[in-house]
Amino acid sequence: MIQSTSPGSSDWWRESVVYQIYVPSFADSDGDGMGDLRGAADRLGHVAELGADAVWLTPFYRSPWADGGYDVSDYRGVDPRHGTLEDFRDLLDRAHSLGLKVIVDVVPNHCSSEHPWFAEALASPPGSPVRDRFVFRDGRGPDGAEPPSDWQSKFGGPAWTRVPDGQWYMHIFAAEQPDLNWENPEVAAEFESVLRFWLDLGVDGFRIDVAHGMRKDLAPPLRDTRGADSAPLNAPPEGHDHPFWDRDEVHDIHRAWRRILDGYDPPRIAVAEAGVSESRLPLYTRPDECHQAFNFPYLRCPWDAAAFRRVIDASLEGARSVGALPTWVLSNHDVVRHTSRYALPAGADTVAWLMADGREPAADAELGRRRARAAALLTLALPGTTYLYQGEELGLPEVADLPREALRDPMWERTGRTRKGRDGCRVPLPWERSGPSYGFGPGGSWLPQPEDWGEYSVEAQSGRPGSFLELYRTALKLRRSFAGDESFAWLPSAEGELAFRKGALECRVNLSGAPLPLPPSAAAGPLLAGGGCDGRTLPPDTAVWLEHRTG
Repeated sequence: MIQSTSPGSSDWWRESVVYQIYVPSFADSDGDGMGDLRGAADRLGHVAELGADAVWLTPFYRSPWADGGYDVSDYRGVDPRHGTLEDFRDLLDRAHSLGLKVIVDVVPNHCSSEHPWFAEALASPPGSPVRDRFVFRDGRGPDGAEPPSDWQSKFGGPAWTRVPDGQWYMHIFAAEQPDLNWENPEVAAEFESVLRFWLDLGVDGFRIDVAHGMRKDLAPPLRDTRGADSAPLNAPPEGHDHPFWDRDEVHDIHRAWRRILDGYDPPRIAVAEAGVSESRLPLYTRPDECHQAFNFPYLRCPWDAAAFRRVIDASLEGARSVGALPTWVLSNHDVVRHTSRYALPAGADTVAWLMADGREPAADAELGRRRARAAALLTLALPGTTYLYQGEELGLPEVADLPREALRDPMWERTGRTRKGRDGCRVPLPWERSGPSYGFGPGGSWLPQPEDWGEYSVEAQSGRPGSFLELYRTALKLRRSFAGDESFAWLPSAEGELAFRKGALECRVNLSGAPLPLPPSAAAGPLLAGGGCDGRTLPPDTAVWLEHRTG
């Protein structure tokens, strides 16, 4: 069924563009090298001019920052490094005045080890009600010196840490991020209160961190996984009957939250970060659960026409089976930027590439840029919502050669310094050609920026024909003119080519190694091309938008 949506309607989210702001690295207003809410508010004009419909803000809550703010010690407070609650209100007002919706992160699977609840749990005896807010268990072995199970942390090492009284607590991520026990009604009540706090302030929705991980099978004895939980971050585990990933019971939480969101006027939205299989993902977007779920299979898709077609078909079929539309995302704050991923040889191990400081295997930077431009047009032409990660509109590459002493990701230490982690995609944005931090702020930046960063800046690319920034600005403007028609159909195509239409917008992408002929309808000239295109042939690693003509 074709549905019509507009930015001002309650279904604005169905075919929107959401711009992800990684708060620490977007803009710094006070010169301390750390991004903050005032800096973000001052730069929202860039997002509005780009043509986005909404912003998603990563955590800015009070946090000791063991994991970039995803270890929250106060869910209702703004961390001083990012500003104040008044700064957030100002940002919200600024965004809404520009026509931008605001989505904020909520982190319900775990909190910080400095959260008052956890301090209270550590000060209380085993078996106490306050300790039951978390997952504490006795160890195995005669003296309880072995972890309660073989569960592994996503950041490396065991998912259990022992406390002085001999018990162990669970943490899927860093030891500073104890998992909450969602079988405890106090936990559910607390998060319903947290949601209402931010909704009452006026936020338009939530991105739910680890949306597939809150419920665990905690029945004794705990089940070992025998390595089934060792998949990379955001990758689905094998099967769904896993002790702590993608449990059926997690959907009870999402249904309860949907009732809260629907109780506001207009209704607010939720997007699930659910690293689950393609077949399970639609369950998170059933009509009484989340509105959207991140599409990690699309993000991980190799540069291959058949692979993209399979993922697109599965994504559309799965989402539409529950009355939803897919999301499409190429990069985020947890993965190597796609401009660099597409520059690597097929099948390259990005972990090894980062550990070699981006030297081995050799990256073809120009190839990566061509493919990234083509991928942008492919992604923005698909029905559903596109999530853009800050800096992808500038063509930013991964900073693969960050000095070891500069690394902040907990993955670095927890893996015995065998994985550099995610810092290379989190380097602060360049806004200007020069200055101490290329316009990021009046001082330096919390992660070092490369010497050539200024040439990627908004200043350097604005008004420059053919720049990444102008490509994105044009694409988002054109995309909006084709909004309101969610129909999708594949068109006849050559081997190695993707060709489809969404409504009256036709998109063709050449993923082969040779030029391909364009249909006669292209002779009048493309609406937009990711690279040079004469209207007769489509060069390799290039995408083009045409106005689809029938007959």
